Amino acid sequence: MKGNNEQDVVLLKGNEAIAKAAYRYGYDAFFGYPITPQSEVLETLAIDKPWETTGMVVLQAESEVASINMVYAAGASGKCSMTSSSSPGVALMQEGISFMAGCGIPGLIVSVGRGGPGLGTIQPGQADYNQAVYGGGNGDYHCIVLAPASVQEMADFMGLAKELMFKWRAVVIILSDGAIGQMMEKVVLPPYQPRRTDEEIRQQCPWATNGLGLPGRKSNIMTSLEMDAPAMEQLNLAMERKYAQIQQEEVRCECIETDDADYVVVAYGISARIAQSAVQRLRKEGVKVGMLRPITLWPFPEQQLQQLGAQCKAILTVEASQGQMVRDVRMAVEGRCPVHFYGRSGGMIPSPTEVYDKLRAIIQ
Repeated sequence: MKGNNEQDVVLLKGNEAIAKAAYRYGYDAFFGYPITPQSEVLETLAIDKPWETTGMVVLQAESEVASINMVYAAGASGKCSMTSSSSPGVALMQEGISFMAGCGIPGLIVSVGRGGPGLGTIQPGQADYNQAVYGGGNGDYHCIVLAPASVQEMADFMGLAKELMFKWRAVVIILSDGAIGQMMEKVVLPPYQPRRTDEEIRQQCPWATNGLGLPGRKSNIMTSLEMDAPAMEQLNLAMERKYAQIQQEEVRCECIETDDADYVVVAYGISARIAQSAVQRLRKEGVKVGMLRPITLWPFPEQQLQQLGAQCKAILTVEASQGQMVRDVRMAVEGRCPVHFYGRSGGMIPSPTEVYDKLRAIIQ
């Protein structure tokens, strides 16, 4: 190990990178429950014992419902807290996520997707796009959704998630998949960042609950309950104004060889890595193919897709599902060009050859 102010270069699984980045970025607490294929997050934290070195709280809760409610409580006090789970586990958290969004409580959910529906399979999948982007909870709310495509991004997005959740007082979801969660790659871990003191939290989070008896401050109450309908509508309108600002400021995507592209592939996560191989193969054959990789699934890169739709002959969306993001691609393109889809599901993921053959069929 290097000193606390230096980076470390290590070989890690994606899930392990999440855990190690959490305490290096100064997260205050992790509350979680084991479920394949993300159990290494909790296991790594248990092995590393960050409570002994950084003071980070690590607790295995009795269920996913308990986990999200602990994140809710810690976030309400201004603490930087998180949980992680996989598809059916995140489904159990939806009520708590909606409550957090309604209160404006920051928190992070790491979702490492597997094949579904139901208990499904422990193999990787991307069929939780709708769950993350559109939410399974009640009401008009959004979560900021980040989609890593490498183990390095699993680590890096922990820092980005911390920044975004407090900047916008929002729930952030890192939507990964079982392939990236389990694969091993070289990772540059960040230097240790100190956790904020209670006084720093009071200064930076004046909205947070603080209990009674603190001199010069009223106690704050964090609740999503409002019995007066006009007042509730005003809260919803305020949330919508915040979401509109997020859509203006926080869209992130990666464009690969799209400047002159006649055909464009849209894919995220593990599917983007697979599709990029097919794009490179076609480029070598002289076909002008590019790729757009959404990094934020919400807010979605609508403007970039509108521009590409006006420029190219066709778009292919590739997913490890029966097709969920493809609807957002079609809405963004607004009929400017045909939008095709290729996907595998139930724990199967597309291969580079399958994506290549589908592109060849579209071109011909």
